[in-house]
Amino acid sequence: MYFDFETLARKDRYKLLVSTVLPRPIAFVTSLDEKGRINAAPFSFFNAMSAHPPVVVIGVNADETRSKDTIHNVRATGEFVVNMVCEAFAEEMVVCAADFPPGENELEAAGLESLPSVKVKPPRVAASPVNMECVLQTVVALGNDQNIVIGRVVAMHVKDEFLDAEKLYVATERLGVIGRMHGTGWYARTTDLVQYPRITYAQWLERHGRRKAGE
Repeated sequence: MYFDFETLARKDRYKLLVSTVLPRPIAFVTSLDEKGRINAAPFSFFNAMSAHPPVVVIGVNADETRSKDTIHNVRATGEFVVNMVCEAFAEEMVVCAADFPPGENELEAAGLESLPSVKVKPPRVAASPVNMECVLQTVVALGNDQNIVIGRVVAMHVKDEFLDAEKLYVATERLGVIGRMHGTGWYARTTDLVQYPRITYAQWLERHGRRKAGE
């Protein structure tokens, strides 16, 4: 079936996008407002977009009633922390997605402990296996209070039990991170893995019994 996104209703565009672009990694963002009050909120429009400079991108989309506290805080302070979400505290993360009033500490409400960051003021989530301390690069306003936050990662914390520090090898299969799926409350685990090694052009030619052009 064909869908014209220029004529489709907002809720229908959203439904189609989140039902097909998946699984999506979750940025559990901690930030501070001007008074130093903690805010914590998860976002599944998120990914790493560059290694040099190290950049992450988060889509902070307003609902139909009010904009997110996160975008206000990030604009005001220029700092935030991305905490990767694992299955061990998935239910607590969901609590933080509730529409708490501005100024209320979602981490406390969910029973999650925080730890101080090193290079930025917002705290990090203690239960998270990976925390990325970020400074704001820019905000791209898309209209209707829909925004793309581009942040530069200035520091990262990886729990020792998941890291070979000498080789900088992260035991990805043991992190237990989860990804957002479709509908209400559906998530995917990252413990069921399958490997498809990349091949070179020369290997592809050999596999198909062909030669490079000019040979």
